[in-house]
Amino acid sequence: MRILALDTTTRFGSVALLENTRLLAEANAESPTTHSAGLLRSIDDLLKKNSLEIREIDGFAAAAGPGSFTGIRIGLSTIKAFAFASQKQVAPVSGLLALAMKLQETQGRLYCPLIDAKKGEVFASLFEVQGRNLKAVIQEGAYGPDALLARLPAHRVIHFIGTGVETYKDKIQAYLGDKARLSSRSLFIGFEVGLIGYHLLKRGQGVGAEALEPLYYRKSQAEEKK
Repeated sequence: MRILALDTTTRFGSVALLENTRLLAEANAESPTTHSAGLLRSIDDLLKKNSLEIREIDGFAAAAGPGSFTGIRIGLSTIKAFAFASQKQVAPVSGLLALAMKLQETQGRLYCPLIDAKKGEVFASLFEVQGRNLKAVIQEGAYGPDALLARLPAHRVIHFIGTGVETYKDKIQAYLGDKARLSSRSLFIGFEVGLIGYHLLKRGQGVGAEALEPLYYRKSQAEEKK
């Protein structure tokens, strides 16, 4: 199964092409604004380098959030267009789960992905390794950093990853001390989104283009002003 996966939810934009669980190619770009200018070019480059056309893609995967409202819309509208035109299924993927997957090589048991949500909040969750799976033991959502950190088991080692780690590094260490492990791994998650997407599509858990919905976890500025 050939999967085209993308993430535009944060400044770390990523596009990946997979054959089942094998990475064929990946294009990553850090942008302080949005990924609208280079996204289609990156997709086109990946396909051409692998001698593929979009109609030869068997399914799509996209990070549906949380993150930048503009970034989420750019990524989902792009994937929706491809899925609608090809009548292929899309796997909507949590960017937090994809970030947590990057920590599995640490052999840790608890992973806390943090995305800086601005306005003094983080998008976050706490995942625990259970067999080969990751289970959310703190629900994904928007949290004040103190409220989130106070809920974490301070007696256990916890691995952190994401744009919120640098912003709230001092708070994390104040709450957890030597139990905090701050990852320096890349924050590009196109491949992880593709891996999760592959398993969802294989289980028949993809959706049509019209059913693809974002994961926001809080109101946009426009909604707050109403």
